[in-house]
Amino acid sequence: MGTSKGERRRHELVTAAAALLRSGGFDAVRHRAVAERAGLPLASTTYYFSSLEELVTAAVERTGRDELAEVRAQLDALPEDVLGTAELVELVLDHLIGPESREQGLEAALLRYERLVGAGRRPYLAPLMRKMRDEFDALLGEILARSGRSLDPVAVRDLVSLVDGAVVSALIEADPDPRAVGRELLLRTL
Repeated sequence: MGTSKGERRRHELVTAAAALLRSGGFDAVRHRAVAERAGLPLASTTYYFSSLEELVTAAVERTGRDELAEVRAQLDALPEDVLGTAELVELVLDHLIGPESREQGLEAALLRYERLVGAGRRPYLAPLMRKMRDEFDALLGEILARSGRSLDPVAVRDLVSLVDGAVVSALIEADPDPRAVGRELLLRTL
């Protein structure tokens, strides 16, 4: 696995698994589907990953890293001056619900929250999810600081919980635009 070809194949499999996870949730990440998406033989998934759990863990980590990088790039692309409330709210929503929720609304939010809740049924993901949550919260803290709103880590976690609760409520009610529900809550709160 130390060869460049091996590293490239492993990378292709993780990329395919992450894309499947992001578009179809945990149920979409299967050996055959990952191999097909990567354009590699089925045996390559079991050669590079000792179990489906290891492949899913790699997909979850890649997805989380990609999402962090997307929001980091958005933040870095903004002018250095203080963010206005509207810009802040949209960036926070991209971070918590995903930028896909701008166009795909309900479906994008469902996929994101199914992944987060579904991780709870997969204890092997717990250490990674805790680490990723800390990184997501730290980036959210940076976003808030850029708007002149410095919050301690407990207040950041409380804000995430408020938005998550509002979005889950909107999902339960099959609201076609859960992002709008999150936006209204953030505008009232911030």
